[in-house]
Amino acid sequence: MNAMKNKGFALIFGVMLLSGCQSIGLSTAVGPSRSAIMNKQNDKFPSGITVVDVSDSIARDIRSPEQTTSFADTLGEAIPVGSDVGAGDTLEVSIWESPPAILFNPMATETRSLIGLQTSKSSLLPEFLVGAAGTISVPFAGEVPAAGRTLRQIEREIVARLQGRANQPQVIVRLLRNATSTVTVVGDVTTTLRVPLSPRGERVLDALAQAGGTRQPINKMTVQLTRGGQVHRMPLQAIVNDPRNNVVLKPDDVVAAFYQPYSFIALGASGRSEEVPFEGTGVVLSQALGRIGGLQVGRADPKGVFLFRWEGPDWPLAKQAGANARPVNGKFPVVYRIDLTNPESYFAAQNFAMVNGDIVFVSNSPVAEFERFVNILASTILPIATVRNSLNAN
Repeated sequence: MNAMKNKGFALIFGVMLLSGCQSIGLSTAVGPSRSAIMNKQNDKFPSGITVVDVSDSIARDIRSPEQTTSFADTLGEAIPVGSDVGAGDTLEVSIWESPPAILFNPMATETRSLIGLQTSKSSLLPEFLVGAAGTISVPFAGEVPAAGRTLRQIEREIVARLQGRANQPQVIVRLLRNATSTVTVVGDVTTTLRVPLSPRGERVLDALAQAGGTRQPINKMTVQLTRGGQVHRMPLQAIVNDPRNNVVLKPDDVVAAFYQPYSFIALGASGRSEEVPFEGTGVVLSQALGRIGGLQVGRADPKGVFLFRWEGPDWPLAKQAGANARPVNGKFPVVYRIDLTNPESYFAAQNFAMVNGDIVFVSNSPVAEFERFVNILASTILPIATVRNSLNAN
């Protein structure tokens, strides 16, 4: 009879233990363990991923794209826009004739004697819009080519065409509205607008100033400059701090200002699991761990802090990794490990820059998993033992 009771209790105990383990998730691991990542023993762990232990020297070699690239390096110094005229521009043409004026509004001509020298007022013609054909129609001069020419060239062309018709003509052409050499400014700025360029050579900060500036503090803004199908990004603070990055703009450039476009994701036994935005000036790993509340005491494995990242084709550690590093679509899948039980890791974390899209994963401590298992046993066996003692008492 006692043997049957013991078998019955054993069966009940097994069922309750199995259901208890499944109810709190011990039957399925939440994320890879530290040993699975380091030894790649998990069947689901993809091959070709390189695991790198982070040291201070490696942290200094690995820089985020936002830190290694700059407008000065990628775009260089552009040539300021000249006074070339394009289709759609609006011109103002003023013509002088020596007295007596013959062609251009004789009624508006004012002739005076000044110490024997006669002068006259200019005749201001209506505004001229450069048409699709690239010409303007000037009275008595005909269709004057304008597109692709400078203002001085247009002046000389008009004077040449008026010779023999007007009395010693003099011409001044001024650009009223520039519709072809412009830069578009969008994003988190006070006013979205198109900024006309001039021979002065407007720069990035000039365009942002004409747009009324950014709506957020400059240390939390990122500037994206699109030119010729290429997109370049930099923190606004870096442009302000280094005048070399305040490059001259070219026609059709698009300057976009964004507020905190970067973020990383925290998972596992971290203080909290969520997507965490960070400012354009960037953050380092130590700051990232602080923003997620660090590691969960009693649950996290301090030796198992990992950072998952896709590195570009110019990854500086590719040769060092050797055959283990195999790019996927031109990028290397890399896992960086930080051992927080090693004091050197704290210095390395202060130099390890975060990159947009990074995943910080903190694995569970093996001791914590064992403690959870013991708690399950305790919470399961004690009620069974209580029931058994009651039955035995009866």
